[in-house]
Amino acid sequence: MKKFFIISLGFLASLQWANAQTISSKKWADLFSYNNVLAMKEDNGRIIAATENGIFYYTISTGEITKLSKANGLHEVKISAFDYNPQTKTALVGYQNGSLDVITPEGITYIVDIPIATGYNASKKINHVSITGEKAVVSVGYGVSIFDLKKKEFGDSAFFVSGGIYQASNEATIVNNKVFSVTNTGLKSHVLNTTFPVFSTWTTELPGTFTDIDSESVLAFSSSTTTYLYNNGVSTPLSQTFGNVSDVVINGSDLIITDNSRIYTYNISGTFSGSITVGESCNTAIKAGSKIYCGTILSGIKNEDNIAFKPDGPYFNYSYKIRLFNDNQLLVSSGGREGGFNTNLSNPKNPGFYYFNGLEWIYSTYFVGSTTTFNVLDAIADPVNPNEFYFTNYNNAAGHGIYKMKYNAGSKNIDFVKRYDLNAANEFLRRPVGFTYDDQNNLFATLAFSGDTGTTGAFASYDKATDQFLVKDFGITSSAVQQPLFNQDLFWIPLPRSNNFLVYDYKKTPTLSDDTQILLSNSNNLPGNSGGTLSVAIDKSGDAWIGTDSGLRILPSAAAEIKSNPQLESIVIEQNGLPEELFRDSQILQIEVDGGNQKWVSIDGGGVYYLSANGEQTIKHFTKENSPLPNNSITDIEVDKKTGKVYFVTYDGIVTYQSDVADVNSNFGNVLVYPNPVVYAQFKGNVTIKGLAEKTNIRITDAAGNIVHSAIARTGYYEWDLNNQKGKRVASGIYFVLMTNEDGSDKATAKIAVVN
Repeated sequence: MKKFFIISLGFLASLQWANAQTISSKKWADLFSYNNVLAMKEDNGRIIAATENGIFYYTISTGEITKLSKANGLHEVKISAFDYNPQTKTALVGYQNGSLDVITPEGITYIVDIPIATGYNASKKINHVSITGEKAVVSVGYGVSIFDLKKKEFGDSAFFVSGGIYQASNEATIVNNKVFSVTNTGLKSHVLNTTFPVFSTWTTELPGTFTDIDSESVLAFSSSTTTYLYNNGVSTPLSQTFGNVSDVVINGSDLIITDNSRIYTYNISGTFSGSITVGESCNTAIKAGSKIYCGTILSGIKNEDNIAFKPDGPYFNYSYKIRLFNDNQLLVSSGGREGGFNTNLSNPKNPGFYYFNGLEWIYSTYFVGSTTTFNVLDAIADPVNPNEFYFTNYNNAAGHGIYKMKYNAGSKNIDFVKRYDLNAANEFLRRPVGFTYDDQNNLFATLAFSGDTGTTGAFASYDKATDQFLVKDFGITSSAVQQPLFNQDLFWIPLPRSNNFLVYDYKKTPTLSDDTQILLSNSNNLPGNSGGTLSVAIDKSGDAWIGTDSGLRILPSAAAEIKSNPQLESIVIEQNGLPEELFRDSQILQIEVDGGNQKWVSIDGGGVYYLSANGEQTIKHFTKENSPLPNNSITDIEVDKKTGKVYFVTYDGIVTYQSDVADVNSNFGNVLVYPNPVVYAQFKGNVTIKGLAEKTNIRITDAAGNIVHSAIARTGYYEWDLNNQKGKRVASGIYFVLMTNEDGSDKATAKIAVVN
């Protein structure tokens, strides 16, 4: 059964994706990387580029760049294939999970039912798509499928299976009703007729291992070293031998071959006409006008003049933790952990961390081409000198430790200053995890694998006088720790490899000499089946919310109660008339408190929940299926309490959500009502009133002064369903909103126009 999600997009008639914000809620935006260009097409002076997590187009004459992603219309991330037909204004986007997006002038259609060969259990990744007229051939790990773009449904499929072994179609194209596919055993072909699905009837045009193919006025295909022109059953190799061909493109009267960083151009008869290089590796290249444009791996689109064009964003999509500072600056760490939050998550890209300076994303040249293994679990700015950063390099190889860096605004680079090895007996020990500052701007870090045998965690404080980190082992059997949280003169530290939670009292001195610690365990009502604690947040009431790998626990009045051997509490909700523990047996990756004391809670594999202040009501539940989230395991959440913007961090990239809750206090902020006017024919939801006090008494009256609705809001915003006190929708007219804070010392008013 197909799942269709069709949104009216008249602007797509000319592929004006700049207006694609109308596809889904404007509350969402992406912070994706658009550096790695996988495929490109040109349409009337605009280059359309597909990248890992989205599509952007660059208008050559004006320099305008706009983008389309899961935040504003696409249905997935991890793009693996793309093609576009300028004549029909139709694009086809293939994803690593095997789904497709069809973009037409009428809208975007999501296709999830690609044919699967019986007995095939390997990757469903779309290797390649190629559009010819109203048909497209889709290459997958088990062969090819024909897709009807007009009907938006699949036709025949040919499963390349012989002797029970499936053979992938690396790429394929349609020429004169005939499909040509390059595979690891040769160039295969078959006419689109009744025997097309039978693999034994396919012809091997030329044996060999071939990876790339394209057709327009002619057909060209390639191995990693040799490119062929095909004509009437004859495959003629070009005289040039290449190093590592990544793409062949027939572009009008040109054959364009991408060979690592050099682009070669031939005419369609095979005569060499020139080459260029942009000084870095490219995936693909096309010709627009008289110039070559390269789709690079690290710099977006580059032209012959070595000028790059792309939407601004982080260097890569890999992301783990995020820090917001100085109102709108960001530091994003790109590492990760697996194996019980202990083993470093190896990343061949070696990304380090990314920095947004408030205007643009900056990536340090220190990480480019470095032979050091970087697994950055946290990066933080010095609150006194915000151009100085520290980051943790968590690995068991040379180069682990804490690093100090400095941002140079003149060169727009982040320079290396110093590495602190933490006095480890060997490189395996004392792996740094996360940072925090106390209220005196002293820097602290948690360390895993400490002690003589690496079986305990440790705490480190930065000594400004000696420019070193002082280290103290916890002395408990828990070799992994999480990022610490400083609150009310205590450090709150999850321990993910033991069913414990650590509260560390540093006695307001960074020397660590007189410190004490409190260890919570099963006896304090941590879940009995838990293998460790993963996250913690302290809310505006002073309650500690502790996330474990088997549920959620609350410690009311945490700082006051922690020293009294407290009992942690669970949240019990009613499900189908029966009491049930909230998030029982769920792995709580992250907890964040917003300005209205409501909670964002990330569940491993379950998306993110937005809960009321006491946790008993679910306000929203976002997953990758119903929102732009890249996946269902959000590794970090950050709330900008001044604006209400929420950052969701995943290994596949970052998206933001503009909530209605900014920082809330006892008085009113900037009270805003929207939508206003409320025209029933255009909007049938609730009216939102935001900018309210912590506790707001609301009365809504008609023009005659009659009260039609009253309520108390406690979260900084309120939603009115436009019903009166009898539950009936109010009549058309002007309504007055009269508001006071809890003690009546502050007042606010607003008007709402209703048109039924």
